[in-house]
Amino acid sequence: CAAAGAVLALALWAVFMPGVHSPGALLVWAAAGLALAYPAYSLLSIAHQAWGARLGGDDAQRGRVVAWREGAGLLGVVLASVLPTLLGVPAMLAAFSGLLLLGWLAWHRAPVPAPLPAAIAPAAPAGLWQPWRQLAFRRLMGVFVLNGIASAVPATLLLFFVQDRLQAAPGQEPVLLGLYFLSAAAAMPLWLRAVARWGLAPCWLAGMLLAVAVFAWAATLGAGQVGAFRWICAFSGLTLGADLVVPGALLAGVLAQPGAASAGASFGWWNFANKLNLALAAGLSLPLLAALGYTPGGTDAAGLQALSLGYAALPCVLKLGAAAALYGLILRPDAKGRARHGARLQPSPLDTP
Repeated sequence: CAAAGAVLALALWAVFMPGVHSPGALLVWAAAGLALAYPAYSLLSIAHQAWGARLGGDDAQRGRVVAWREGAGLLGVVLASVLPTLLGVPAMLAAFSGLLLLGWLAWHRAPVPAPLPAAIAPAAPAGLWQPWRQLAFRRLMGVFVLNGIASAVPATLLLFFVQDRLQAAPGQEPVLLGLYFLSAAAAMPLWLRAVARWGLAPCWLAGMLLAVAVFAWAATLGAGQVGAFRWICAFSGLTLGADLVVPGALLAGVLAQPGAASAGASFGWWNFANKLNLALAAGLSLPLLAALGYTPGGTDAAGLQALSLGYAALPCVLKLGAAAALYGLILRPDAKGRARHGARLQPSPLDTP
């Protein structure tokens, strides 16, 4: 992990502070830097998430671990957006490198997960495909991917929607994104209290339904309604807290079950799905909008209406599909198990078959 952190820091310095100037050389330089940065970041993310999952605890404790991690990530996103504007790119890179070093030092002083008991240790040698042999992982991953695509579509289309549909003044996008992420961070304690009272999966379902109720409003907005969109960003940011806290905590619970796959392999696929969601969202939404007549910068009424539907209505439909999958694959089996056993399902509905 120390080597991955060093590679990541050097790669980002290389990308933002290139040592070449011609267009062709810059393209090769940037490609090489990103080719080093992304695998290093993925390795650090997988190790960090797997370590958190191994800390154990009940649903509330797992939720707290994920909430602190994701909350710190949101703070990092905001800092990365603000520092280049306020202090310049070199200051941002210096801050990133310093925080990366601080994180490495803190990691070495953090609690070390206890070895897995023999009753919970993986039943087979860890392998890349081992997580997919677990019914629990397949169910959770299906919900996670569908919900992730629903969240990634607005992220893909945000700039088009703000510039062309709302016709906002230049520079509004960072403000709107900052409001969205800060609202998500502020909602973390509320979602943790809800998880402690009602459980992980019910809170995730509630977050999905609330997100649909808030975000559907965006489909009705037109030119100049930036103020209304700020409220949508703030309220939808509050619902984002559930998406950040619950899925990772549910996966940690899956990994605590007998016969579970290794945490590293499971979170490797988890991170792959995160990246795949963005690719699928772009591959789904952009060709669809083009087929419906929208072109970036255009003023055609039909094209702009298609943009509104693609930005707001399509994610709501996908989110409702994710909510139905969550209920059908996780919540309903859990309710049946509780009825049979009169307590928390033993074994968990997310267990291996």
